[in-house]
Amino acid sequence: MSVVTSSLSGDQEKKLLSLFGHVRLSLLYKASVQGYTAAAFHARCNSQGPTLVAAYNKAGFLFGAYTSKDYTQNGQPINDDKAFLYSINDERKNPLRVSSANGQYGFTDENTGPNFGALVFLFNDTATVQYNAGNSYNFEAAHMHGDDLQLTECEVYRVEELGGCLTKTWRNMQWTSERKRQLKVKITNYKPDVKSVSQARVLLVGPVGAGKSSFFNSVNSIFRGNMTSQAICGSAGTSLTTQFRTFTIKSGKSGEPIPLILCDTMGLEEASGAGLDMEDIVNIYKGHVQDRYQFNPMTPLSEDVPGYRKHVSLKDQIHCVVYVVDACRVSLMSAKIVEKFAAIRKKTNQIGIPQLVLMTKVDEACPLVSEDLQNVSRLTHFIQELSASLGIPVSGILPVKNYSQELELNQNTDILILSALDQMLNYADSFFENQPEEEKEEL
Repeated sequence: MSVVTSSLSGDQEKKLLSLFGHVRLSLLYKASVQGYTAAAFHARCNSQGPTLVAAYNKAGFLFGAYTSKDYTQNGQPINDDKAFLYSINDERKNPLRVSSANGQYGFTDENTGPNFGALVFLFNDTATVQYNAGNSYNFEAAHMHGDDLQLTECEVYRVEELGGCLTKTWRNMQWTSERKRQLKVKITNYKPDVKSVSQARVLLVGPVGAGKSSFFNSVNSIFRGNMTSQAICGSAGTSLTTQFRTFTIKSGKSGEPIPLILCDTMGLEEASGAGLDMEDIVNIYKGHVQDRYQFNPMTPLSEDVPGYRKHVSLKDQIHCVVYVVDACRVSLMSAKIVEKFAAIRKKTNQIGIPQLVLMTKVDEACPLVSEDLQNVSRLTHFIQELSASLGIPVSGILPVKNYSQELELNQNTDILILSALDQMLNYADSFFENQPEEEKEEL
């Protein structure tokens, strides 16, 4: 059975969401899987409330239509003053949005594909769009679809209102300079309750582009007191991190390392045989993988390969696992990625390592958080949905904003990141407490 997943890129999704208030998009129909026919469309999209058509072409345009009304196939023109056509491409910073010429017409509710007058999708049960210039909506064809009416994909999403971000306080936080100072002191003075270990080792695991490397750079910037970029980060279709890296963080430019090591890995990828391999994850957990080991997704690390540490102790092992997820992708995580997370969680539970979730890019997921990061304490819906998807308790979800474009540190950003580090160390303590007494006394 085919797994139906969204074709939206992260940037496309953000631009689409900017057309609405606080909503999420739930995929109802995907033509490449369920067929480029009106019947397949209506079978999945009728009586679904507000919906969005997303049409893709080779010219690089994502274009389509929104209506707040139901599809019912009643054969009548439907008035909908909230309806609009839209277009997104890489060359435009903001989406093109076009309302109907009279401000009232929405679409014609026939037994065809979605019919918005000027644009009729799935025309004659094919992967094409019929363009009827000036019919109810006025726009330049080149601006709407680049004069390319042949589709590479067509999807329909239900547009679900989430209400405002500020629905219910999820976690109270202090946002003062004193709180930031307290957290830095607590983290800097942390000592594992095990004689043989001086630094807790935390492994970051997550999809490509979730923000693992950016999180380390942000942590490093806070303790250095200025912006740094030690770990490679950016945007790409495949993982930019291809090595296993262990990053120490110094308190100040020439200060002592803090008692925490952040470990970075290849990103998880949907395709089988791509991204981080389960056997490599287990080897990392057990301390067998040396810093700068070059991953090979087709061949897991073995004892006879350079980079394999044969003799390990508690200090080499992973003491806390942190799953890193982009808040903007919470509702659109593919089934393949969720399955990979589930497999990793199962193995991690068997080994007995505590787990947390780092939810990144919270400012991009909600306009109110973008305006004021302190509103993150009320992002209940994102927290609950992510908790349900990954099977991690709500108390184990840590929202953060990584530094990306900033030139100066920000107190609220620092407090969120430091609070997340503090919780990671608390969970590492739980790992140490569960170790046999003889290992705790190991010298």
